[in-house]
Amino acid sequence: MIPDYQSLMLPVLQSAEKDAVQTKDVIARLAEQLGLSPEECAELLPSGKQRTFDNRVHWAKTYLKQAGLLSYPKRSFFVATQEGRKVLSQSPDRIDNKFLDQYEAFQEFKSRKGSSNSSEIAPLEAPVEQDATPDEILRAAHSQINSALAADLLERVRTASPQFFENLIVDLLLAMGYGGTSEDAARALGQSGDNGIDGVVDQDPLGVDQIYIQAKRYAESNNIGAGDIRDFFGALNLKKAQKGIFFTTSAFSSSATQTAKDLGMRIVLIDGNQLTKLMIRYNIGCRLEETVHLKRVDDEFFEGA
Repeated sequence: MIPDYQSLMLPVLQSAEKDAVQTKDVIARLAEQLGLSPEECAELLPSGKQRTFDNRVHWAKTYLKQAGLLSYPKRSFFVATQEGRKVLSQSPDRIDNKFLDQYEAFQEFKSRKGSSNSSEIAPLEAPVEQDATPDEILRAAHSQINSALAADLLERVRTASPQFFENLIVDLLLAMGYGGTSEDAARALGQSGDNGIDGVVDQDPLGVDQIYIQAKRYAESNNIGAGDIRDFFGALNLKKAQKGIFFTTSAFSSSATQTAKDLGMRIVLIDGNQLTKLMIRYNIGCRLEETVHLKRVDDEFFEGA
């Protein structure tokens, strides 16, 4: 029998206690340790696009990462953090969602579900309500998947190179329709800052109206302050620009947000959470895995039947 994702949390963490391990190797090793049959290893999710056991290992890994017990040192690899090794030194019998609730980071992750690794089926901790309808449960699962996806995307962007981050913003702006079909619609990103400006994007196909860009790839705790906003404002004035977008992978302090409002210029602030929402909406760094159509009876069709 294939274990549920919570039962896999402890063995997944144990597999990465000493060194970074590759996800595919852990999946193969755990399948052997658990004595899964070839049929169980090959069992697919209802969509037929991913193996059930692989999916559950990925979810166990995702939840451990959100609690701060795992980190991703490089693509497809994960390793136990200092806190993760501390947990293992205590020889726990089981690690599950209840266990992870002791970590503030995990609680914050769960609180973002309404706002998740891009797996196919979200492991609901419990029904939304005891009498929840199937479509309510489905929508809750969809929200959970997107939350885990957003968290994973943000982590990957933060650990990527500055050049990658700048190119990502170019791809995002073009996907959002800035500059029409022009290949030169977004430019100057990737070069040294030009008086505090990291790039410029055309707002229309002809380049009549332009928006200037500032991009800061910061860690989670390194928030943007009011001084950064004032510097960007000054740079915009030098360009005689009327519009600017400030992207960051962290967040904006309350003083930074208020400064942007007080300056009276159209400066749009995009923090890490907003950035990942846009990435998901415009399929930047993620792709459509499956489409589920919900259908209901057409009452009008049956009128007079």
